[in-house]
Amino acid sequence: MQRALGVCYYPEHWDEAVWAEDAARMAAAGLTYVRIGEFAWSRMEPQPGQYDFGWLDRAIAVLGAAGLKVVLGTPTATPPRWMLDRHPDMLAVDADGRLRKFGSRRHYCFAHKGYIADCVRITEALARRYGANPAVAAWQTDNEYGCHDTTYSYGPSALVGFRDWLAQKYQSPDALNAAWGNVFWSMEYREFDEIELPNLTVTEANPAHHLDFRRFASDQVVAFNAAQVRAIRAHSSAPILHNFMGRIVEFDHWDVGADLDIATWDSYPLGFLEDRSDEGEAWKARFSQQGDPDFQAFHHDLYRAVGRGRMWIMEQQPGPVNWAPWNPAPLPGMVRLWSWEAFAHGAEVVSYFRWRQAPFAQEQMHSGLLRPDSAAAPGLAEARQVANELAAMPDCAPAVARVALVFDYESAWAWTIQPQGRDFDYFRLVFDTYRALRRLGLSVDILPPDCADLSAYKLVLAPGLMRLRDNLRAALARFNGLALFGPRAGAKTADMAIPASLPPDIPGVTQRISRVESLRPGATRALPEGAFLRWFEHLDGAGSVHLATQGGAPALVGEGNMRYLAGWPDAVAFRAILGELCVQAGLETHDLPEGVRLRDTASHRFFFNYTTAPVQVLGQSLPPAGVLWQPL
Repeated sequence: MQRALGVCYYPEHWDEAVWAEDAARMAAAGLTYVRIGEFAWSRMEPQPGQYDFGWLDRAIAVLGAAGLKVVLGTPTATPPRWMLDRHPDMLAVDADGRLRKFGSRRHYCFAHKGYIADCVRITEALARRYGANPAVAAWQTDNEYGCHDTTYSYGPSALVGFRDWLAQKYQSPDALNAAWGNVFWSMEYREFDEIELPNLTVTEANPAHHLDFRRFASDQVVAFNAAQVRAIRAHSSAPILHNFMGRIVEFDHWDVGADLDIATWDSYPLGFLEDRSDEGEAWKARFSQQGDPDFQAFHHDLYRAVGRGRMWIMEQQPGPVNWAPWNPAPLPGMVRLWSWEAFAHGAEVVSYFRWRQAPFAQEQMHSGLLRPDSAAAPGLAEARQVANELAAMPDCAPAVARVALVFDYESAWAWTIQPQGRDFDYFRLVFDTYRALRRLGLSVDILPPDCADLSAYKLVLAPGLMRLRDNLRAALARFNGLALFGPRAGAKTADMAIPASLPPDIPGVTQRISRVESLRPGATRALPEGAFLRWFEHLDGAGSVHLATQGGAPALVGEGNMRYLAGWPDAVAFRAILGELCVQAGLETHDLPEGVRLRDTASHRFFFNYTTAPVQVLGQSLPPAGVLWQPL
């Protein structure tokens, strides 16, 4: 597999006189790809219908002449100010009824038909002009769908669209009333036009109402992206990608990815540690200059799957960012480590954000590979080192892992709507499971909830999976390995109701959940090793019990090759439970030093040191932020 480096560049931010020098320096640093254009709508179309592509023609020509490959972004994440005069009602409305105004970015509602039409128009204009340009090697749609909490809008366009979506799905108000259980609290509707959006209600709205609204909102993102993809494909055969963002679960990335050729994501390890980690202050302090040892890897594996084997990093943090509560500099060596970790997890390209730090506007405190005065920032030397190592490194294509983890966006919505415990979070449950597997030295593949083939795996895990899709249920019937579900798996129907036969609706599990407990912080249910925290389910009925709590309650049950976990394990319990399952499945585990992670490719084994001290690996000293690989 060919691997390369890239960078994000904004020619519209700089005097044209420096473009050629910038391009030459990029090429000399070993960079291959350059993303441009994704925020430049006001320069592409300064007045409605009056295009100015001259500057973009010249920028692409300069970059191409230097041997660089352009990734051209559609500019639809930043509609220009005149667009609001054209569509005054295009702005999103938050759940509290407040307008989300012009003045930054992502200021649009996905359901606004007029804005979608203008997005298709500018996308088609770009595709017609550059679709056959040999310097344009790929396309990016929009930028970071869902970032800044922009998936959901509660404005008039969303209301009209939601009512139509419901009418198409249910065909009659009676069918909707039955599915939602609207007899409760006299919530029955006579017409679809009576249905409002699920916000600003006196207390919580019906959970089925909430869930369908989230499905509708996700479908709007999918349709918005697909419209741009169609416009590009009519004029270009270059691959199309989108740059997803870390820990964004408000829309279904599997569905968006189905229309793309490559899934990319934006990797900001230090920003995400400060802004999106559930770990405590001690953990954040310990990894403040390295990032969480598993967060980046999880998303590499997720987006490799979303892209059906093709994954890039479109924005890789090269220095301090500007948007987290605290913004430290990376530990020396971490830019190199993050880059190599991405390649070990299957990335084809790692692209740094950005080439030169901007001296103005909202992101002026965000580092680039160059300082604002064009002198080299520390990340440039590490990027150049990676480029040199890539040139000397033999190919190491990704390998299919023997362990798989199911990830489902609908389950994230369901447990956000009805957490039952304030700290029950689907992403965190899945991520804790992933971390436990990584601590055992296992490489992991991530699968969609409708996966139809599990034959490549010895162990498959599906924590918190709200319901089983038909494809997965059929795949489990043919599966010869071990499968672990729970907690809170098979707990609801598609209409967000408790199954009539009681959960878990999982094949091979004969016990039934009689009640659940959400455990407040500090409360646990002790196990022989470790404990359950946050969540515990009481199981009744006959069947095999493979592990019990210290109080004698079933903790791990199941028949044949199926297992069900009745609580949320802490780190000690996770290691014990998963370690034993690996033994039963015939999987080799590894006793890694704390903070060290392992990843296998088809040809090499990589070790990554996320700590600030040297560690011993394979009889060698692996320095802080060190990377080590050996042939398998």
